Amino acid sequence: MTAQTPPADSSDEQPPSVEIIRGTASEEELAALVAVISDAYAGEAATAVAEEPHVSAWTRTQRSLRTPLRRDIPWGRYSG
Repeated sequence: MTAQTPPADSSDEQPPSVEIIRGTASEEELAALVAVISDAYAGEAATAVAEEPHVSAWTRTQRSLRTPLRRDIPWGRYSG
């Protein structure tokens, strides 16, 4: 038995398909297989939540660091 799933970047989502390539399965076995796979898929889809990044108040209000001083320009533009 093989499960074929569409590529992750496909725009139109198709349900996964199951193909039995060896042996024969009864209708009860196929129904049990579909029920188990559907329940596992629904459980995984329900728990698959992307975590939101936590941004602290300190990070939000923090000023950016100043750029480093340029050492190639002499102080006061006097090179003497």
